[in-house]
This record gives sequence, C-alpha cells and structure tokens, in this order.
Amino acid sequence: MSEAVADLHRIRERVRRGPGDKATRAQKARGKLTVRERLDLLFDPGTFTEVEGLRRHRATGFGLEANRPCTDGVVTGWGLVHGRTVFAYAHDFRVFGGSLGEAHAEKIHKIMDLAESARAPLVGLCDGAGARIQEGVSALAGYGGIFRRNVRNSGVIPQISVILGPCAGGAAYSPALTDFVFMVRGTAQMCITGPDVVKAVTGEEITHEGLGGADVHAAASGVAHFVHDDEETCLEEVRYLLSLLPSHNRELPPAVAPDDPADRITEALAELVPADPGRSYDVRRVIEEVVDDGEFLEVHELWAGNVICALARLDGHVVGVVANQPAVLAGVLDITASEKAARFVQLCDAFNIPLVTLVDVPGFLPGVDQEHSGIIRHGAKLLYAYCNATVPRVSVVLRKAYGGAYIVMDSRSIGADLCYAWPTNEIAVMGAEGAANVVFRREIAAADDPEKARRARIEEYRRELMHPYHAAERGLVDDVIDPAETRSVLIASLAMLRAKHAPLPTRKHGNQPQ
Repeated sequence: MSEAVADLHRIRERVRRGPGDKATRAQKARGKLTVRERLDLLFDPGTFTEVEGLRRHRATGFGLEANRPCTDGVVTGWGLVHGRTVFAYAHDFRVFGGSLGEAHAEKIHKIMDLAESARAPLVGLCDGAGARIQEGVSALAGYGGIFRRNVRNSGVIPQISVILGPCAGGAAYSPALTDFVFMVRGTAQMCITGPDVVKAVTGEEITHEGLGGADVHAAASGVAHFVHDDEETCLEEVRYLLSLLPSHNRELPPAVAPDDPADRITEALAELVPADPGRSYDVRRVIEEVVDDGEFLEVHELWAGNVICALARLDGHVVGVVANQPAVLAGVLDITASEKAARFVQLCDAFNIPLVTLVDVPGFLPGVDQEHSGIIRHGAKLLYAYCNATVPRVSVVLRKAYGGAYIVMDSRSIGADLCYAWPTNEIAVMGAEGAANVVFRREIAAADDPEKARRARIEEYRRELMHPYHAAERGLVDDVIDPAETRSVLIASLAMLRAKHAPLPTRKHGNQPQ
C-alpha cells in the first residue's frame, strides 16, 4: 500500500507540473501565467480541489494515440473565494494549445453540472485555440454541451468568463452567454473568424489585437465588461466581483457590516450637480458621494459612456446603480446605452440586487442613423428590463427628465417602488424652450416682438409645468428631497423594501424586443 500511495503522489505531482519546462517557458514568453498560477490567484490559498486531473483522451488518428497527457488541456475543480464555494475550469495552453476535444469538453460539462447542483458561481479561465481539429465533429458537439449549460444556468448561478489568451470561433460564444467577461490587454483575443479569414473573404488586413483585442471588445463591441493590464489585477477584480454577487438566484447578495454611517449627510452633492440643466458634470462623483466609502465597481466602463452601470453597497447591502452621465453626450439614451443598461438591469433582477436609478436625461438621441439602426427596439429593451424587474427599485431625479427617456429611466409609471427628486428637478415632455417653440409657434411668429413673446411663453411653460413640485403634486414623485439627504433616504427606502415580493404572471418566458 505504501508503494502504491507513493506512486499516486508522484503521478499527482507530474500532473500538477504539467507538460514540462519547455512548454512553460513558451507560455511565460507570451506574457501569460500557467494554469496553476492562475487558479492560485483566483482561490483562497490551499482551497482548490481538482476534479478529473488524471483524465486523458481516447481519440485516435493524426498521431493523437501517441500523445495522451493528463488533464487533456483543462483543469477543473472547486475552491473558496472569500470563504464561499466557487467552481472553475481553466484551459492549459501548454497542452494541445488548450484546444477542446471530447474528453476536455466532458470535464467542463461535469464541472458545470456540479456548479449547478451545488448552486455556486462558475468561473471559466479561457486560454485555448478552439476546437481540436483532429477530433472533428466530436469537438464541435462538446461546445454544444457547454452552450446548453450556459443557457440553462443563466440567471441561476453567476457565470464569469476570464479571457487570458485566444478565444476564437465557437469558443467565443460561451463567454458571450455568461454574465460577465474579463479580458487582459495584449494577450487576450476573441473573434469568430481570424485575420486570415477576414483578409481572404473581405480583403481587409488587420491584426489579432485590432480584430478582437481587449480594448476593441471593451470600447467598441461591448463584449468585454472589464479590461485589465495584467492577469494578477484581473483575477483580483474577479474575486472582488464575486464578493458582490450571491452564490445563486435564491439568496441575497452577501451583506457586510458597514463602516460608513447610514445617516451620513451628503452636502457636497448640491455643489457637484449644477442647477443649470445645460451644464455638464461627472455623475460618478455623485455615486461616490452616496455609496459606502465612495467605492463602486463600474461595469462596461469603456462602452456606452453616456450611461453608468455599477455595483456598490449602501449600508453594507449590494445595490446596482444605473445613472445617466451628462459628461458624455449630455447623458442622452442611444442604442448602445439602452442595451448596456438593459442587460445590467436584467442581471441585477436575476440575482436579487436592488436597483438605484439616478436620472438626468434630456431624451433619446435624435438622428437618422439612430432611427435606421433601430433605436425604437433597442430603447424598448431597457423599458422591458425595468418593467420586468421585481427587485426593489428606487429612482432619484437629480436634475432633468424629459420625454420618453424619463419614462424609461424607471419612472413610477413603469413600476418603480419609490421615486424621489431634488428641488432643481425638471420633469416634462421636453425642455421649456422646445415646448414653447412647438406649442406657441404661430403666436410667436405673429407677435410684434417674436423674441419677447417666445421668452414670455418659455417662462410661462416653465412656471406652469416644469416647477420642481409639479410631478410631486400628481403623485409621480413620492417626495422632493434635500440632496444632502440622498444617501440616508435611499438606505431607509431600500431597508423597507428588502422583503419585497412581486410575483410575475405564469408564463414560459417573455418575448423581449430583439
């Protein structure tokens, strides 16, 4: 027995070391960590338990029968992150380039099934060359099993994809089905077809980085939610994100004992937000002032900057913040901003994260390109997401809220539980200048002094319909609050709503806008 146990330990050590020093040096030369180093960074020290580390493929042909390394290019298992169970699979690029074959896929299927059964988050560390060509259709079928499980677990357990190397072809669709995608600059690329295929089909010449690099997907395509300069920082951010998410959809996100007083007065807000609706400011400063310790995790920071989506804490409890950003495109809603906010609202609703909406929106972005590209259906996605959300929802109109964009940004009329407004708010169909020009255009044109008449009508419209208490008088705003009380009002409101229960009609699923 002792000899057998000694042999077992030798085998385990060989599996842990991987394919050898040459492959490891090549991995390091690419600026990448090894699979074991990555798992050590992700999990609490000494908590990772590997599953099927001795698994080897059974494929034959093209020399595969002579090359059957343990793990088959993917390490799977579970461990603890901040003391909570998390499952993971991690491609080992040193083995078959991390490519997916039948055994490789079955290992991933198993760990996904275990994560579903245990109701715990799943993290995929992606660094693979796609389907293993030598195994043909079996490899492709393996991807199908992954996609099916991604969809089945969507909204059930948090799923996070971390792109640390190539992720091409069919492999790219699994991250697209997960809740969050992280990428590392310089080493991570995602694309459906590579530069060679693009050149052959379209004649366009482009590099891997230019086609599917981290910054491309963070700023242009919106595929990547977070981008980092190195793997260490990236994986630390994954750990932080996991600390803000529940393990599954039947529990609340983890709460912590706050150091920031719930009744802290936020006097700086009155200075941060100009009373003039035409002046710009950075709404991130508002979020910093309101949330615990000024700390929040912004999602899709580099994409659709005219709306901010972030996870933060209020009195120790996790909240999702959606805020118009006047510093970018004056905070208007356009196609990308609507998609970004809609997906974030859906995510928060799926995982029991209350929503705080900070409103300062002049409307939807006008233009032929926006209309022809489908602003109606894309804007409807945000409307659908809010209307469908059953988590506690509190909104605050910081300054202006005009037209259909006011309705979409979680107004009372679409189901917000509580709506507040600052005393400088303007809630109306449109701005006073535009409204006067439309309603009184004939009278203004016929006046002896058209400009004087126009100014008079603007003031009349503002006085009658745009004063700060107009919406409150009609029950569309629950209260007009002092900006300095914003934090304490939000905390008290969310505490009252913590046990909210809002059942939806019985249905298989909705048919949200495409």
